[in-house]
Order: sequence, then structure tokens, then C-alpha cells
Amino acid sequence: MAEVSDEVFSERKRGSGVKLVYEMLRDEILTLALAPGKPIDEVHLAERFGMSRTPIREALVRLAGEGLVETLPNRSAIVANIDFSKLHTFFDAITLMYRVTTRLAGQYHQPEDLKVIRAHQARYAAAVAAQDPLAMIAVNRDFHAAIAEAGRNPYYTALTLRLLDEGRRILRLYYQSFNDRLPQEYSDEHNAIIAAIEARDTDLCDRLAREHADQIVRQIRQFFGRDMRQDVPL
Repeated sequence: MAEVSDEVFSERKRGSGVKLVYEMLRDEILTLALAPGKPIDEVHLAERFGMSRTPIREALVRLAGEGLVETLPNRSAIVANIDFSKLHTFFDAITLMYRVTTRLAGQYHQPEDLKVIRAHQARYAAAVAAQDPLAMIAVNRDFHAAIAEAGRNPYYTALTLRLLDEGRRILRLYYQSFNDRLPQEYSDEHNAIIAAIEARDTDLCDRLAREHADQIVRQIRQFFGRDMRQDVPL
């Protein structure tokens, strides 16, 4: 058996370190444990994870590529802010992409596409049953990404993936509005979309995708409209 050089071993160790830091920070950002706008201290993270700052920086670069971290001019970093004033533009875009990609999937999907989409839905249903919001967010992305890919337009797929990634914290708020107990009817919406795609009913695909997006948007707006103040006794 060939021996692994110290240089290769070090590279593998660093790679595993990057993965660990990336996954933990991503989860903390998505769950809003790390609030939008919070400064990220590389020195503190290096101490926390017991590693050098190099894998910390690599993990932050990866998170920045996903829109979860912002690098400032002085080379420091913060958790990316959520621009609530422009949330309506995000809702417009994601609704349109849901409609277009689902409609195209109904028109151009192949049998193997349905297998992938159904597999993601099975995982999503399991995450909903387990009340696991991080899994719901991740698998929801995979589900809609698979639908986009089934539509066979790489430009729409790329835009859909970008919107899904940027919207993950918004989706976290969506599940939070249900106390992470998503009603079964909203999970079942995915099954109805799959059936419409399989039937190649493009008009139904369009309608169901829009209703699916509209329900999410409506729930988030209601969530923000709640009075979140606490009655503090004086």
C-alpha cells in the first residue's frame, strides 16, 4: 500500500476542516442562530474549531459564494443581511421561476427525471415528519432544482438555483412560522406538482407552481405582520 505523504495528508486534513467549518456556520446562518449582519471573527472561529485561519477563510469564501456571508472592504466578513425592503422582488422572481420550470418539466421531462424528483419528495416528507427544518430547506432546494433540470433549460435552472440559495433563510422563517410543524397539506402540494408533471399537463403545472409559491409568500407576509413584542411587566 502506497504511503500518503505529509503534504497530501495535510491537504486532506485541511479539506475536512473546511468542510466542518462550512457546514456548521452554514447551519447556524440558516437557522438564524447567527443573525444577519453579525460580524464574523476569524480569530474566534480558529480558536473555536481548533485550527488555523486558512481553512476558516476557505469556508467563508464558500459561504460568500452562496450569498450567506459578505466580505467587507477591510477584508473582514459579516453574515449577509436580508434586504426585507426588496423582498417583494425576490418573491416575484421565485414565483416566476417556479412556474416556468415546472411548466417546462411537464413538457420535456424524461422517466428518469421523475425518479429523481420523487426521491427528493420522499426525503422531504421524511424531513417534515421529523420536524427537521434544515433538512426541509436542503431537500426543498433539491426538489425544485430537479424540476428545473427536468425542464432542460440551463439558463432557467441556473437562475432557479441562485434564487433557491438566496431564499434559504426566508424559507427558514417560513417553517418557523409553523413552529417547524409544516401542515401536511403543504407537503402534499409537492405530490400534486409531480402528478401534473407526469401527466404533462403544462397548464396545471403552471397553476400548481404558482399556488405553491403564493402560499409561501402569503405565510411569510403574515408572519412578518404579527406583533412580535413581549409584554414586559413594569
